Amino acid sequence: MRWGQGWVQAWRGGVYLLGALLSGVVTVLALPLLCVPRLARLWADWHGERAGRLLGTPPAPAATRGRTARALLWLPVHAVTGLALGLPALLCAGNIVVGVIAASLWWAFGPDDGPKLFMDIPVHGWVTALTFGPLQIVLLSILAYLSFPPVARVHARICLAVLAHTAQEQLAERVAVLTRTRADVLDAHGAELRRIERDLHDGTQARLVAIALRLAVARQAFADNPRDEQLVAGLLRDAHEGTEEAMTELREVVRTVYPPILADRGLDGALTAVTTRCGIPTRLDMGELERVPAAVEAVVYFAVAEALTNVTKHSGATAAGVRLGRSADRLSVVITDNGTGGADDRRGTGIAGIRRRVHALDGTVVVDSPAGGPTAITVELPCGW
Repeated sequence: MRWGQGWVQAWRGGVYLLGALLSGVVTVLALPLLCVPRLARLWADWHGERAGRLLGTPPAPAATRGRTARALLWLPVHAVTGLALGLPALLCAGNIVVGVIAASLWWAFGPDDGPKLFMDIPVHGWVTALTFGPLQIVLLSILAYLSFPPVARVHARICLAVLAHTAQEQLAERVAVLTRTRADVLDAHGAELRRIERDLHDGTQARLVAIALRLAVARQAFADNPRDEQLVAGLLRDAHEGTEEAMTELREVVRTVYPPILADRGLDGALTAVTTRCGIPTRLDMGELERVPAAVEAVVYFAVAEALTNVTKHSGATAAGVRLGRSADRLSVVITDNGTGGADDRRGTGIAGIRRRVHALDGTVVVDSPAGGPTAITVELPCGW
């Protein structure tokens, strides 16, 4: 991890822990109110989503759909873990602020009201302020850098573990997801068929009709006046040009159904072409994938192409990467960039389309895109059919 990314993770971890401390205090103070089933579920769901964002994994909304018992169990667990893990973070961050104040503004306080540093050391002069003050800032900053991210992840994992599904609930949730994705696939399939029919009818078919008319006119003209070669040649030239235009349109229609480049070059060559055409430098790393079903190849191709298009248009990144690997019957694709982050399905950035394609094959999509970046989109697909 780069130094800058490490500080970003430390900042995110610190904000998460301070938020956990604050919400833990709220949980203790408002416990009777939060024991109301609906409020308990909303409170637990919010923490599940928050933990999922920190870990970069889909949250486990086990408290929803009537599963109130798990939400009520989460209340005392969060009250204990939020206070126990958040309070040290507050002390660390607070003493960093104290160090800054002591090093720069000690003179603004009275002799008995000034800030105090390590081991209750009072600051009454510049020597103490400029030695112990920066020392306290540096040591506590290093402590925050090293401890905030793992401690925050511990709390997030506890949250998700308490709110996790049972085997039966996981099966029910899986059935619900498959039902939704099946409906989405059927809708998308119907829309795609209508689009192809419209493209063929309005474009290719219209051109073919025009070609047929030109050829009929040419035949009639040749029958009426065989010596008028210029007229016949002009009609045949128009028909030939129309044929080429119809073939071009037909190729474009076919390309949207299944990219010919996949059939010509395979997944490796297709992704090489996509990353080469990307508007920013993009590195492609491909492990040993063995045989991959054609449907999975198409989804991977479209997902990478869409993600890199988003990177070029929206992220402000200067570099991107695509990494493919396979573990047993799961194919994983990770698309990264060093842009500004903040990728969100609801903003029309194409991630929703990627999710629909991936979910149709019973795959998963995880987006880790904090404000300020970097962004990582992880796609996993089953490929052991």
